[in-house]
Amino acid sequence: MALADRERALNILSRLAVQPAVAYWEAGVASAVELTLEEIGVKPETDAYGNLIARIPGLDPTAEPLALVAHMDHPGFEAVSYQDDYLIAEALGGVPAASFEAGVPLHIILADGKRLPATIAGRHGDDSQRQALIQLAGLRPQAESLDKVGPARLELPAPVVFDLPDFKMDGDLIRMRAADDLAGCASILAALGQLSVQPPPGDVYGVFTRAEEVGLMGARLLAESGILPKETLVVSLESSRTLPGAEQGSGPVIRVGDAGMTFNADAESVLLRARETLQLQDGGFRVQRQLMSGGVCEASAFALYGYRTTGIAFPLGNYHNGAPDGSIQAEYIHVEDFLGGVQLIVEAARQMPERHNIAFKQRLGQVPDEVRERLAATKSN
Repeated sequence: MALADRERALNILSRLAVQPAVAYWEAGVASAVELTLEEIGVKPETDAYGNLIARIPGLDPTAEPLALVAHMDHPGFEAVSYQDDYLIAEALGGVPAASFEAGVPLHIILADGKRLPATIAGRHGDDSQRQALIQLAGLRPQAESLDKVGPARLELPAPVVFDLPDFKMDGDLIRMRAADDLAGCASILAALGQLSVQPPPGDVYGVFTRAEEVGLMGARLLAESGILPKETLVVSLESSRTLPGAEQGSGPVIRVGDAGMTFNADAESVLLRARETLQLQDGGFRVQRQLMSGGVCEASAFALYGYRTTGIAFPLGNYHNGAPDGSIQAEYIHVEDFLGGVQLIVEAARQMPERHNIAFKQRLGQVPDEVRERLAATKSN
């Protein structure tokens, strides 16, 4: 991968990372996505639900399209009301159990984008309600009325995110509050940038969805709408928790399925063809292939509506900000896994017409004549 392409991909990721977002509150990320697309020379469409769809026109209008899909939200909270000197917040997405413990630092995102420091004061209600009490920074509970100190003027509801690094390079690791799934979004934008300079055979769509963390909502509505042509092959780009056989630093993972579904072999073939092509280059290419059963991704949403789907995953540490020691920490991915994912989807777009020409399929489809003859001659043995 050229140095300029590497730097651009990482710059795009850092640009997205400074935009905190939870489900239903993705406007900051969406603006950063649109700005990046504008620099590429692409104007995206916005569907009725705020999903963004960008298209790089292909050279052959009869070629099958490819769609690259990632989501713009990350698990967090939504402040919905006041109780005495506290805010009551509801969890949006799969936040870790430790998120409800007193002392977890937070940022409340104000309407103008500014961040108001706060902390978790403890759980509110029973476990099934998934609510927490939030104490605003500098305000002692029961000390004085919120009306007198300013925070009562907060417009609710408001998104709440963990107070964690937006983006930090740590050797070979990228530490972020929300690698899931800003890394997926950034990989798509970086790939579209390369493909806009050297157009692919068929159309390539970049799709950026909303409210994935609360049930794949944006993806489900987009798939239901049929905006993407039904012959489109859909690739979900996701940061997914590390598993045996899906280790950090060993390359992006070709995802054969998720916790709910196995994906489509025809769609996966475009990634396998790209893998073969890249591995022939000087220095080879590191890539893994695995069933990523740690969660459900948007490939399943599109599959339910008849699309042929597959996926790529970046092995993720501290999944949903839950560290192994039970604390709340930044997520992290390996820089080469991320950059390798960009290479893989760029090559997949270029190899779409050749996706059935895979060495494995050729070997499996050819039975030597001597084997045929021997089996026929020994059928009674």
